Amino acid sequence: MNNRVTRIALCTMLLALSFPVEAQQPAKMPKIGYLGARPAASNTAFEQFLREFRKLGYVEGKNISIEPRYGEDKLDRLPALADELVRLKVDVLLTPSTPVALAAKSATTAIPIVFLNVSDPVAVGLIDSLARPGGNITGITNIVSVLAGKRLELLKESIPKLSRV
Repeated sequence: MNNRVTRIALCTMLLALSFPVEAQQPAKMPKIGYLGARPAASNTAFEQFLREFRKLGYVEGKNISIEPRYGEDKLDRLPALADELVRLKVDVLLTPSTPVALAAKSATTAIPIVFLNVSDPVAVGLIDSLARPGGNITGITNIVSVLAGKRLELLKESIPKLSRV
């Protein structure tokens, strides 16, 4: 009986070892596309973005790939640069201003786009509404007149006895 168990265990081990073992595939490195309108040398926002990413443990070339493109203050270059980033198959497009976000939106409906500093994304046609942006685009804004009512509502909620602002 003991000899039979040993043979079964040995056969099971040999059978398991006969299956090919595949090496674990390296994780896909995320690729971020950054499209800026200004020259690279004057782009402090992008440098801040890189610093914050490093604080979070992301190191360019090691666990993240960043593809920056700059319009050098020539807005007519933005559509071609946005198309270039789309061809590179970036995973997300970061856009720091309204003209850049509009160029990115024209270039793709598939790659997620994150905008910053767009004063009224609804009025310029980037998103459908603040509550439901729709499509592949989202972002943050702080200059929208629509937010004034919400800010007052939050202020009143946090200071109930407030009567004047």
